[in-house]
Amino acid sequence: MYKKVTRRVFLKRIFATFFAAIAAGSGGYFYAREIEPKMLKINNYTFRHRSIPKGFNGFKIVQFSDTHLGFQYNLTQFEKLISKINSLKPDVIFFTGDLMDEPNKFSETNKIAPLLSRLYAPFGKFSIYGNHDHGGYGSDIYMKIMVQSGFKTLQNQSHEIRLLDGSKIFIAGIDDAMLGKPDINKAVSSIPKNAFTILLSHAPDLADAASSFNIHLQLSGHSHGGQVQIPFIGALITPPFAEKYIEGFYKTGNSEQLTLYVNRGLGTTRMPFRFLSQPELTVFTLLTNS
Repeated sequence: MYKKVTRRVFLKRIFATFFAAIAAGSGGYFYAREIEPKMLKINNYTFRHRSIPKGFNGFKIVQFSDTHLGFQYNLTQFEKLISKINSLKPDVIFFTGDLMDEPNKFSETNKIAPLLSRLYAPFGKFSIYGNHDHGGYGSDIYMKIMVQSGFKTLQNQSHEIRLLDGSKIFIAGIDDAMLGKPDINKAVSSIPKNAFTILLSHAPDLADAASSFNIHLQLSGHSHGGQVQIPFIGALITPPFAEKYIEGFYKTGNSEQLTLYVNRGLGTTRMPFRFLSQPELTVFTLLTNS
């Protein structure tokens, strides 16, 4: 059946072709394939909210996402990333999905857990499934690696982080939207109503659904920031469930009560290029807004 092509999609296709032609005939190809994918950017943000207990003032979160090991991102880069994350001295670490590009085809899975095991955060390491973690019969492979490396994988579950003074916040994690069975209601069902809650969802576009729950901050990946962006046009690659929210901060829900952050990730997939979409690590420092 004929599918109508919107003007937006048509323009993206035209500019994608234009970009490819320019890149192929100039240094743009080399830059997008060899330079920008290795230009790691560390983004530091302060997140304030009245529901954050005072004891969590200065609490540091590091989020990393979408390494896609085996496509363009390799274990040498991964090892350097581990050292970089540890140098940031996080209180807690979140991985928001897509560890390997094709889990059942990656020949060095035995080397991943020893590297991830080096990561240290006094309040824990947490992960969720991305679509590539389920793909290629990878669900069990991914879970085994994360268990061996000391990560707690939240699959429609929550976890309490409690300080010695009794103050606490909650982390909820849901399954992937494309190949899993995400259940936000189940993930937050045991969280007290007024507790500060962070949701880990690989798919950013689930923020609209999450905004109807008592969730204050959602951290996502999946989009790669579009991976290739064209000025005045925007992202050329927007996968399902990352078509509305592409990168950075957004507000959604009634009174915009939910803040979403979309991490651009570290690796690439489908095409080994990044253009105007640097790989990133994100550091969030919590502060109460009393």
